[in-house]
Amino acid sequence: MAKSFSPRASARPRHGRRYGMWLLALIVLAITAGLWAFREPITGYGTIGSAYAARVGCSCRFVAGRSLADCAKDKLPGMELVTLAEDDQAKSVTARFPLVAKATATYREGYGCVLEKWQD
Repeated sequence: MAKSFSPRASARPRHGRRYGMWLLALIVLAITAGLWAFREPITGYGTIGSAYAARVGCSCRFVAGRSLADCAKDKLPGMELVTLAEDDQAKSVTARFPLVAKATATYREGYGCVLEKWQD
């Protein structure tokens, strides 16, 4: 038996879908507004956190002689987003906080690990 077509069923507006789109738009707007309102603290903590991680990672890697994977265990709680990368030839470690900041520390004989100057 064939199904009958009901024009009434197809003419019904899909309010749930429309409300869902509005809800999604409001959530995105709220997140964007929150990030905008807290951009200075996020940038500050990102810059300081990446500089700290670069300095500690460089000291761990080139002064203590540990592997970078082992040095990553020394990051403080809350620094999970900071990533470390090393350059063996330059004897440096670069730490990045995604989309916010990066810092590089280089090992210098007699001085230990020194941060490169920050650029504004």
